[in-house]
Amino acid sequence: MNSTQEQIIIIDDTPANLHVLSSLLKENGYLVRSFPSGKLALTFIEKFSPSLILLDIQMPNMDGYEVCQHLKANELTCDIPVIFISALDEVMDKLKAFTVGGVDYITKPFQAEEVLARISTHLELTRLQKLLKQEIYMQAQQLAEQNRQLQRVNQELNKKYDELKQAQLTIIQSEKMATLGNLVAGVAHEINNPVGFISGNLDCANKYIQNLIDLLQLYQQGFDWNSETTQDKIEDIELDYLIEDLPEMFESMRQGTNRITEISKSMRTFSRSDTIAKVPFNIHDGIDSTLLILRHRLKANELRPEIKVVKNYGNLPEINCYPGQLNQVFMNLIANAIDALEESNSGKTFQEIQAAPNQITITTEIDNSKQEAIIRIEDNGTGMSEELKKKIFDHLFTTKLVGKGTGLGLSISRQIVEEKHGGKITCTSELGIGTEFVITLAKK
Repeated sequence: MNSTQEQIIIIDDTPANLHVLSSLLKENGYLVRSFPSGKLALTFIEKFSPSLILLDIQMPNMDGYEVCQHLKANELTCDIPVIFISALDEVMDKLKAFTVGGVDYITKPFQAEEVLARISTHLELTRLQKLLKQEIYMQAQQLAEQNRQLQRVNQELNKKYDELKQAQLTIIQSEKMATLGNLVAGVAHEINNPVGFISGNLDCANKYIQNLIDLLQLYQQGFDWNSETTQDKIEDIELDYLIEDLPEMFESMRQGTNRITEISKSMRTFSRSDTIAKVPFNIHDGIDSTLLILRHRLKANELRPEIKVVKNYGNLPEINCYPGQLNQVFMNLIANAIDALEESNSGKTFQEIQAAPNQITITTEIDNSKQEAIIRIEDNGTGMSEELKKKIFDHLFTTKLVGKGTGLGLSISRQIVEEKHGGKITCTSELGIGTEFVITLAKK
């Protein structure tokens, strides 16, 4: 017996067939509704929602094919399986039966086992289809929920990404301020000396000139050169020394103003505003302006002698580049070299450092075979381990103390050289020997 009480509709214009099939199915636990015509059945099928339909093909007014087409065209009945009924002596178009939507067929006279087997098979298939649809629906719901969750996660990630970009902008600004700090400090140190010297000499020059004016005023008052008053004044102002010293004083002040002009020119070279397109630039001018800005860090102090800078400049042509950005790279690399040398001096006496002097070597050359300019910046500091060397270009990686480095200097330098200029920057280093950075740029 069928325990699910599934409902089956039989459509057949032959009462005997309706009786035989109804009795068979009811005996096996099915709920059965019978209709003698297709038109009548179509008016009730939506209301009853059967699990399966047995449909005779040869019927007056509307044959089984037409009835099946109507069922399949209706959204509410299109999924109900239809088994066609045909007599053995009737011509049955099997292809048409399946084309209009039938799932199977049985023949008259009926074989009970065959009818029940076919009905059971298709009801089971229908149940499986429903389960499959339910499973698909559940999975679709789960996927929809997962999609909503992913959208929420994506929104959160976008928010975090925006926050990260803002944080990076802040850090990049900090890096720019650090570069600006080096710039300002370097210029201040370099300008202070000539300005201080000129300022001090102006007082002395003013005194000399006033003494000369006083001497001239004696002549205006009628005193001749050999008069006692004039000679006393000449002796008082040390005229011979004044005549010798004043031109030298003006010459030294002129040199001081030339020095300030040189610093100003270097400032303009270093801080050039980059245009949209690359422009020809003398690489040596960029390096020299960077060294001038960092000169205060190279000078001797109470802890160590001067850091020697060796310049092995080749015959470089002007290179098409973004000068301001390349100068930032030179600033980062040379400042890092100074940092490395100062770190290597830790624990050493002045005399020990003097015996093995700190040195930065800058070499430039042209590789004509590859049409490339090569810039090497080398220090004889402590060097780096292989593990450390692999990380130095990583974003935000730094070995410096908190507040001493942002971890952006070398990362930005690589971006400028490789992404902006299509060049290459590499590093070789050996512990206890030193470090060398090599920049390769196309000549054009």
